[in-house]
Amino acid sequence: MDRQSSDRYDFKTIEAKWQQRWAEEKPYKVSEDPSRKKYYVLEMFPYPSGRIHMGHVRNYSIGDVIARYKRMQGFNVIHPMGWDAFGLPAENAALKRGIHPATWTYDNIAYMRDQLKAMGLSYDWDRELATCDPSYYRWEQLIFLQMLEKGLVYRKETTVNWCKSCQTVLAREQVIDGCCWRCDEHVLPKTMYGWFFKITDYADELLEDLDQLTGWPEKVVTMQRNWIGRSEGLACDFPVEDSQEKITIFTTRPDTIFGVTFMSLAVEHPLIDKLIQGREEETRVREFIEKTLIEKQRLAVDEEPEKHGVFTGAYCINPFNGERVPIYVANFVLMEYGTGAVMAVPAHDQRDFEFARKYGLPIRPVIQPEGNHLAGETMEEAWTGPGKLVDSAEFTGMDWQEAKKAIIDYAADKGFGRPHITYRLRDWGISRQRYWGAPIPIIHCPECGVVPVPADELPVTLPGTNDPNGSHAPLHQQEEFYSTSCPGCGGPARRETDTMDTFVESSWYFARYTCPDNDQAPLDPAKAGYWLPVDQYIGGVEHAILHLLYSRFFTKVLRDLGYLNIDEPFTNLLTQGMVIKDGAKMSKSKGNVVDPSDLIDQYGADTTRLFSLFAAPPEKDLEWNAQGVDGASRFLNRVYRLVNSSLDCFQEEPQDIRISDLNETDRALYRKTHQTIQRVTDSIETNFHFNTAISAVMELTNQISRLTAEQAARIHRTVLRQALEAILRLLFPMVPHFCAELWEQTGHTTLLDQEPWPTCDPEALKEEEITIVVQVNGKVRARLQVPAAIQEEDLKKQALADERVQKFTGDKKPRKIIVVQGKLVNIVV
Repeated sequence: MDRQSSDRYDFKTIEAKWQQRWAEEKPYKVSEDPSRKKYYVLEMFPYPSGRIHMGHVRNYSIGDVIARYKRMQGFNVIHPMGWDAFGLPAENAALKRGIHPATWTYDNIAYMRDQLKAMGLSYDWDRELATCDPSYYRWEQLIFLQMLEKGLVYRKETTVNWCKSCQTVLAREQVIDGCCWRCDEHVLPKTMYGWFFKITDYADELLEDLDQLTGWPEKVVTMQRNWIGRSEGLACDFPVEDSQEKITIFTTRPDTIFGVTFMSLAVEHPLIDKLIQGREEETRVREFIEKTLIEKQRLAVDEEPEKHGVFTGAYCINPFNGERVPIYVANFVLMEYGTGAVMAVPAHDQRDFEFARKYGLPIRPVIQPEGNHLAGETMEEAWTGPGKLVDSAEFTGMDWQEAKKAIIDYAADKGFGRPHITYRLRDWGISRQRYWGAPIPIIHCPECGVVPVPADELPVTLPGTNDPNGSHAPLHQQEEFYSTSCPGCGGPARRETDTMDTFVESSWYFARYTCPDNDQAPLDPAKAGYWLPVDQYIGGVEHAILHLLYSRFFTKVLRDLGYLNIDEPFTNLLTQGMVIKDGAKMSKSKGNVVDPSDLIDQYGADTTRLFSLFAAPPEKDLEWNAQGVDGASRFLNRVYRLVNSSLDCFQEEPQDIRISDLNETDRALYRKTHQTIQRVTDSIETNFHFNTAISAVMELTNQISRLTAEQAARIHRTVLRQALEAILRLLFPMVPHFCAELWEQTGHTTLLDQEPWPTCDPEALKEEEITIVVQVNGKVRARLQVPAAIQEEDLKKQALADERVQKFTGDKKPRKIIVVQGKLVNIVV
């Protein structure tokens, strides 16, 4: 072995060479091949903000390892990339810089594309798409129209979170401490019309199909199950006193309905106006509603407000016992859940209990726990546990669970109630009031009403996108856009000026990747049928609800429209951890960002990739460590020197090897090589723990490096060659430029991309066995074949369990067991 070699590898030259070669030869371009098993690996596509960050590096490196590994296993791998390019952040950034959002977005895409190519990621770039391209959102508009035709789209007036500064609606998740997540301006309630997707039509299927998602983290499945929030119970009508109106409630606790002492309405409940009109309480109620609506904007999504309410002056009637029930407006009742009206049972609901105590309202227990007696005057908290019914007419004495069904049946028989299923999930409001988004393809005509844009007139494009100086004001401020004629009657009409929520684009992009150039339809069912579903999806857990839920909904809609033949979009989901520095997630605002481009310039893409993969398992947070980057660089240079100092072993034709024919040194290296292949394969297949895979290769590298000069001179050439080839093949998915270059330098004429994943010799995985003599009271009674590295306690157990030994030990307990390691066991009884 020639120990003289170059000290460090020239990563700049090597990486530039292989990136150019991959760009020219396109080894990652794929097409449908029914004779081969497909594999679809996908990382969540990025928003083109300007530069990639270390979270991108980690995410895309994980996906690239999987893609390269699966190719080497013989799969037909699709691995695409594109851009989630619409949205308010791009619009605001462009406004701040005085340029057009299209200019800002496409310049960023060009820069970030170059950064991704500099990482050596094995994408099929011919499938690249950008959601702001009319050739993409044209089909999104057609899907909208087809959903409208099927009754899955509607328009309604609703109270929304309105940011005056950004001039747009915000999702509740985008309101932080009452302020806009982008501009920090206070958010106010506003009533306006908006477009909605009827995701609730798929609530049952979205919930039931969660059971299919065995390849998803249980945490994400649970989050979706809770978000959908299916509840079974009683829908019941409480007539309003001296009125033809009624208040419909939904409860999962019909067993407590005789304990109702007041009714709580959400501040947005449509009946409030009628209840308070002309009453002395009217002014006070309206002031309370206005104050509550403003305060609601300042609450975090899961924050519980301090409970406040106001009496409306009106009463309703409990249909079960005829009692008058005072009607309150309360700030803790949510219009978007249930019916916006809650029958208040303070003895058995903690929120109602606190409200009742605050306002001096009655607390009436109707469920008594076994061995205890609850009294409303002395209760310190609500009782929500099991028990038997009391003071509940003919249901008194029933077990609480038995009573639920009996009371529902009674209400249904009497005609004032019915069994009902409700969901926490609400329909998806997709209207946004800004410029940089996909226009909603609707025309409003004074004569014809709401008229869909004819399909042959799609896409409805954004004005000014081809003009760097064109207007990019919100569409409702651009008369040349909204002024049009009606497709039905030909009269003057107004285009819809809302654009679609950007979650719409990201809810079906993974399907469009299968046929990005199709100019006849949104999807080609044959191509989509071959590639989908995505076998492995990778992205942050922060997308657990909205993006992933919307993608599941869109998949089912596209199936029902005839484009897809699958029920779920993503078979397996990996949610990678964050990149942490100085105890916090890397972010510009915290000033703790490490620029990947700087790392690539200093160390190379392969070192950057290797560090991100080695520093932590993918599902855990990665703690930034500059020494770790240095360590990754040193390791690659050590491998580089090792291969270059061993080039002579590649000059001879490899020989067939039988492990039994090898000497001790050769056998140890041969065994270690095949154990490493098995360990790396298991680490990737089991849980994508690339850190343990890389560690295994490091151990093999160290074993070769530890050979003495004499051992190195006598090592079997084929054994050494196999070990070095295994290192290059196993590391190739992690550090592709580096391994491709060394593969070529060692005389191979094929690309490593085309090489199969190494397989291990089963004989080599078997540990060497030795013969152990077993004595009982000093006399030989048995001989055992055991692994050479067996632990002493395991050896004792195996000796005691041997049938031949048990003939002489019987049921006697050994006084002591003497072990001479590697030779004998003496059992003294």
